[in-house]
This record gives sequence, C-alpha cells and structure tokens, in this order.
Amino acid sequence: MLRRKPTRLELKLDDIEEFESVRKELEGRRKQRDEAAEAAAGGEEAAALALGTEHKSREQLINERIGYKPQPKAGGRTAHFGTFEF
Repeated sequence: MLRRKPTRLELKLDDIEEFESVRKELEGRRKQRDEAAEAAAGGEEAAALALGTEHKSREQLINERIGYKPQPKAGGRTAHFGTFEF
C-alpha cells in the first residue's frame, strides 16, 4: 500500500451555508411529520373512543392472526388458598 501525505481539508463559508440550509429543511420536514402524526393520533383517539369495547390492542390482534389463544392465569387469593400461601 502506498503512503501519501495527508490532504488538508478547509471549511468554506459556502459549505457552512449549505449545511445550514439542509439542516433547516430537514427540521421543517420533521416538524411537518410530527404535526401530521399528532393530528393522526388525535383522530385515532377519537376513533378508539367511538369503538369503545370493540377496540382491541395490537397484541390481541396479533394473537388472533396467528391463532394463539392465551389461557388466563389463575391469580388472586383463591388460587393460593389450596396451597396455604397467604
């Protein structure tokens, strides 16, 4: 491998201005995306309230799709009564 002398990099005013313009553009896009997400979230919340008890969680939807039916775990004091663990 040939070894060469390091190249000097200079930061010019044009480079700084270009960087600032690109950064502002990206921030503007991010703000628009965040505002759109907030508006969509508000609509989803209203839709969820309208659905009431019919609304299912993401986990429940996935379980239904793959055919998994989790069995409820026995909990509470009645489950421990037979083992005398209070």
